[in-house]
Amino acid sequence: MNTIVAKSPLNESQILLLQVFARIRSEEEKIDIQAMLLDYYRKRVDDEARKISLCDEKIEEILNSHYRSHYQ
Repeated sequence: MNTIVAKSPLNESQILLLQVFARIRSEEEKIDIQAMLLDYYRKRVDDEARKISLCDEKIEEILNSHYRSHYQ
């Protein structure tokens, strides 16, 4: 795999994912692998939000607030 990485603009992780997806044989497998990846990143985001004490109420407040400057 190192020769592939050396000759490619893709990094090792991207190549690994391409190799995994190249072995998919059905739509169900594709959906399962996509769900695993999304679950992984959803968990990472939740963990980071917990570290900074970002609760659902605070997230809603941020989403509904307007921080743009008023230009005159």
